[in-house]
Amino acid sequence: MLTVTDTAVMQLKQLVDKQGNDDAALRVYVTPGGCSGFSYGMSFDDERNDDDKTFEVSGVKVRVDAFSLQYLDGAQVDYVEALMGGGFTVQNPNAVKNCSCGQSFDTVGGGGMAKPCG
Repeated sequence: MLTVTDTAVMQLKQLVDKQGNDDAALRVYVTPGGCSGFSYGMSFDDERNDDDKTFEVSGVKVRVDAFSLQYLDGAQVDYVEALMGGGFTVQNPNAVKNCSCGQSFDTVGGGGMAKPCG
C-alpha cells in the first residue's frame, strides 16, 4: 500500500478544488527510465483502468497501476517546502539507489534502463 502524509493531502485537496473535478484521483506511477532505472510520476486522472488499485486517504483518491504498485508498496507521498519552491516527493523503502534529481531510483531486482541525467 502507498501512504500519503497529511501535508501532501492538504496540498492535493487544494489542487483538486482548483480543478473543480471531484472525480479526479492522484495517479502515482513508475516508468522504466531515468538516470537510475525507474522514474516516478504523478498526475491527476479521472479514469480508472482494470489493473488500478484505488484507495482513499483523508478524502483524496489515489490510484496506482499493478506494474507501479510492485515498486511503490510501502512508499509514502509527501509534500515538502523548499527555498526554491515546494513539491511532491516519494519516500520509497524499495529503492536501493536514487539519483540526485530525486525522481529516479532503482530496486534490488533492477529492471529499468538507466539513462544519463540531463
